[in-house]
Amino acid sequence: MPATLTPVSLRLTPEEYFAWEETQVERHEYINGEIFPISGASRTHKVIADNLHFFLRIALAKTECRGFTEGLRVQVEAGGRYTYPDVTVVCGEEKYLDTKRQTLTNPTLVVEVLSESTKAYDRSEKLASYRELFSIQEIVLIHQDRRAAEVYRREGAGRWSIEEVPADGALELASVGATVSMDDVYVETGVPGV
Repeated sequence: MPATLTPVSLRLTPEEYFAWEETQVERHEYINGEIFPISGASRTHKVIADNLHFFLRIALAKTECRGFTEGLRVQVEAGGRYTYPDVTVVCGEEKYLDTKRQTLTNPTLVVEVLSESTKAYDRSEKLASYRELFSIQEIVLIHQDRRAAEVYRREGAGRWSIEEVPADGALELASVGATVSMDDVYVETGVPGV
């Protein structure tokens, strides 16, 4: 159980969770039978995620890659963990767990905008679980309190590199063949630049 998150007082199987989640207004992540609400994101969080999704859509327009916002659930561990990354990109054929195409099983890139309430979980358990999903080639963690990001890249079996992206840099996303400047990521957020 993530130390920084409080579960809903339910224990469900994955199938029960999928049915229950369809009836909910808010989204919830599933971790080994426990249900965790995804708290409302700040304006800055939403703008960063929207900006990145917008610029990725432009960069990926004529490729085999497609970007999605936080509304797409991702199966991270079969039967054990289902999450909603802030931005998800899949290249090639999209594979889904369900016929409604609500649970993607083969993301290429996932992005999490770090919130004060969840950043410890995002940087530890969630990051570790993403690294175990073979299809994921890059994981991006973006700060919302300052202009900075980290890009984790799969370098081979069990090996990952980490690139720290400064305020005046750019997200070089090799897994999807796209580059997005930090200025574009943070436009209209109010987060000061360099």
